Amino acid sequence: MKRTVIASFAAVVIGCGTITLAAPVNAVASGSAATQSSPVAGAIMVKFRDNGSAAGVLRQQGLTEGPGIGSTGAQLVKVPAGREAQVLEGLSRNPAVEYAEPDEAVTAASSDEYFPRQYALQNIGQQFTNTAGTLAVAGGTADADVDAVEAWNVTTGSGIKVAVLDSGVASDNADITPKVVARANFTNGKNGEDNYGHGTHVAGIVAATANNSVGVSGVCPGCTILDGKVLNDSGVGSSSSLANGINWAVNNGAKVINMSLGVRASRTLETAVNNAWSKGVVLVAAAGNGNNQAKIYPGAYPNVIAVAATDNTDAKAAFSTYGASWVDVAAPGVNIYSTFPNHTFVLGTQNNRSFGYDVGNGTSMSSPIVAATAALAWSSHAGATNTSVRANIETTADKISGTGTNWAHGRVNANNAVR
Repeated sequence: MKRTVIASFAAVVIGCGTITLAAPVNAVASGSAATQSSPVAGAIMVKFRDNGSAAGVLRQQGLTEGPGIGSTGAQLVKVPAGREAQVLEGLSRNPAVEYAEPDEAVTAASSDEYFPRQYALQNIGQQFTNTAGTLAVAGGTADADVDAVEAWNVTTGSGIKVAVLDSGVASDNADITPKVVARANFTNGKNGEDNYGHGTHVAGIVAATANNSVGVSGVCPGCTILDGKVLNDSGVGSSSSLANGINWAVNNGAKVINMSLGVRASRTLETAVNNAWSKGVVLVAAAGNGNNQAKIYPGAYPNVIAVAATDNTDAKAAFSTYGASWVDVAAPGVNIYSTFPNHTFVLGTQNNRSFGYDVGNGTSMSSPIVAATAALAWSSHAGATNTSVRANIETTADKISGTGTNWAHGRVNANNAVR
């Protein structure tokens, strides 16, 4: 029996062999990430005229000495979050202090226009609006991100192919279209174009071109994309189309396969997954958006990394499916900025998303972050295998709250995974 596969932008309803997933309400707030001053919360930098007086001066403020900062002679001093300005003012008036200043956040290893809105790659607690300015994202928690920028100091994933099995990748978004090296259509759609919008958003999360002064950066900006269209222009596919897509991806050299979709269990689909794993491919899939522990596939198969969603404070996304017995890792999946088609597409019509770029919500957005991290790990480790790459992803994840209950291993950390 053919089972229906539907893209996972949100809540999951399972029944009669189908999975339907509806988009959650976007939550966002005014403001801009590109503020002139972005101090790191909970820390300041202080240099004393005489280090012998440091302990006493800091004690007056209820503080203790911190580690030295390189050869500068300054210390990095921890202060209660929210008291940074008050402490700086007090220390600056003390004659024993040569200077006291904020520890400013270093931003943008990418020149891309919307990179400051990509908290998943680099979170400095920024606020931002969506493209149309109709939604606003409140500031999050600094470093509640996957440390992609730091990982790029090691590798950007050049030469690694990631298969995106989804609704297609738009041919008219210059930030992601050039990254597509092969296309195949396994649906009843008229052509391979993405008229739904989901696949283009997912592909941009993986590999959008970095430092081209426009748009966004992918987590693995050196990667290329294999575009396997397994969902039609309504966002619906089948187990057989997905299985065919997996086989095609393997035959075309995919190192990683991303599946931001869900379906009920199928022996055929599981065989396709296991065959891909046996050929050395890492497979990653969305855990679903039901805010429950119900398993969906292919994520729940043992040879697939199942991914839950977190927000910009490292909390479980309200919609995310969870359960450490089968959900492996988490990654940001709330208000994720990425590419969309530059032509009319279904998700744009349904949810007022803008042409070109906008936010998306769901474990659909979390899964490609993990797939891209796996691609970076492939690139950085000589002699890597799918087993070692999966271990790199899971064992180096940050053990945030929810680890061991909502997901087994933590929120992925690309910088750790590539080391």
